[in-house]
Amino acid sequence: MRDAAINLRALSEQRDLIDYAASLLGKNRSDFMLEAACDRAQAVVLDQVFFTLDADKFKQFTAMLDAPPKHNPGLERLMALKAPWDTSTE
Repeated sequence: MRDAAINLRALSEQRDLIDYAASLLGKNRSDFMLEAACDRAQAVVLDQVFFTLDADKFKQFTAMLDAPPKHNPGLERLMALKAPWDTSTE
C-alpha cells in the first residue's frame, strides 16, 4: 500500500496532457506520473559515472578491470548470434 504523498502544482494544459497520455495507456494520472518519474529517476541514477572508493577498494577495482576476462562459453555463444535487427548479408 502506498503511504508516502507527493504533491505538485501544474498548469492545466500540463495536467490535461498527462491525463490524455495516461488514458492512452489505460492508467490513471497518479500511476502514470509515478511510473514516468521513477523511469526518469532510474535513468538519472544509472547515468552517474562518478563514484568514490577508498585506496584499498580502488586497488581491487582497478585489478579487476586489468585482469583478463574469464572464459565464458555462454557469453561466447551469445556474441556469435546475429542480432535480429541486423539485416546485413555479410
